[in-house]
Amino acid sequence: MTEPTLLLFDIDGTILTSGGAGETALRLGFQEEFGLVETLTQVEISGRTDSGIARQILAKHELEATAENLERFFNGYLRHLEGLLPKREGRLLPGVLPLLEALLEMPNVCLGLLTGNLERGAFLKLRHYGVGNVFKFGAFADDHHDRNQLGAFALARARALHGITFAPESTFVLGDTPHDISCARACGARVLAVATGSFTLDQLAPFQPDALFRDLSDLPAVLRALGQGS
Repeated sequence: MTEPTLLLFDIDGTILTSGGAGETALRLGFQEEFGLVETLTQVEISGRTDSGIARQILAKHELEATAENLERFFNGYLRHLEGLLPKREGRLLPGVLPLLEALLEMPNVCLGLLTGNLERGAFLKLRHYGVGNVFKFGAFADDHHDRNQLGAFALARARALHGITFAPESTFVLGDTPHDISCARACGARVLAVATGSFTLDQLAPFQPDALFRDLSDLPAVLRALGQGS
């Protein structure tokens, strides 16, 4: 019997680009809720969680990251995100749809999310670009603001849903930033990095992912890197 494989996908820069809807929604949502201008300068976004980004922005404006302030921030962000997605020229990234379609046909492969998005924001994006039904579970910014803590949530949910304890060598994180790579290492997973986000091949290579691709369009090669196919 083939060893079951767990694939945990990042969203932004890996599965899709929202055409800037996410960053604009962060900025506008904060401004609307708190009445303060935010330009996102000196705020690290790529590979960070929405809850971590919220903490950065609140601290920048000398506001406490209280539960109330975080809830206000998230409500403003999600409200604007839902409105902006249809107005921006986002898309699925190269090779993503054929890869997902191929993986869904493989009974030994389980698909999940490991993303810095809030859960509601994640599915707003995935549904808008037509892949909302692919993923049944995941780990999200709602779980923890530190991305390196998210792997444990994803693994526990995979085990609960599928009744399988996935071996580290059969667990892959697919992402586009060094933070995705460190997140994978933190939970003992392997990692496939792809240069479709804000980091180039040369910038990702020093972090030593198990596989590194310019994009996901070479389906046979990507499947081999994930232990599927010959």
